[in-house]
Amino acid sequence: MIQLDGERIHIDKRRRKIYLMLNKPRGYVTTNSDELGRRTVMDLVRDVDDRVYPIGRLDRNSEGLLLFTNDGDFANMIMHPSRHISKTYRVTVPSTVTEEQLTALSAGVTLDDGTKTLPAHVETELDTAERSVLRITIFEGRNRQIRRMCEAVGLEVARLRRTSIGPVKLGMLKPGTYRELTKEELRSLRGAAGQ
Repeated sequence: MIQLDGERIHIDKRRRKIYLMLNKPRGYVTTNSDELGRRTVMDLVRDVDDRVYPIGRLDRNSEGLLLFTNDGDFANMIMHPSRHISKTYRVTVPSTVTEEQLTALSAGVTLDDGTKTLPAHVETELDTAERSVLRITIFEGRNRQIRRMCEAVGLEVARLRRTSIGPVKLGMLKPGTYRELTKEELRSLRGAAGQ
């Protein structure tokens, strides 16, 4: 029992669960603090009432959809490899893309560490001699996976933007801003994870 000035204080151990989506801009690292003094995604959610943490990562030069929560069970559900929750990226490369490269990306490629990726869904949005834009959907989450997949087939990534996680889409959220997930988005994420 805790008392203050003779009055009993009740502590509610059930804190409010928070679920956010952020449009991460380039130049921010996905970590709670950075020993090199770089800007972190935590700088963008500093005004949130409770401590939240990112679910998964986007590297410093990548941008787009990043989820945050203070609900550890939810974070584990989204990140667990057995759930195979899809992640879709818009990938810009400064060259044309061959049919062989598209086929290899779709079928799964062997990465620089010798592991092979699961098959991916790959669509071409734009293909010119100067640049190509691909939409790549993966069903796993390895470190820097999209960049490494592209490197494995000889493509250099100029821009990488995550546009969706499962059924939740980034939409028109401005870079550097966040909002709470809707109840429908939470339901659809849990459904995608088999919950």
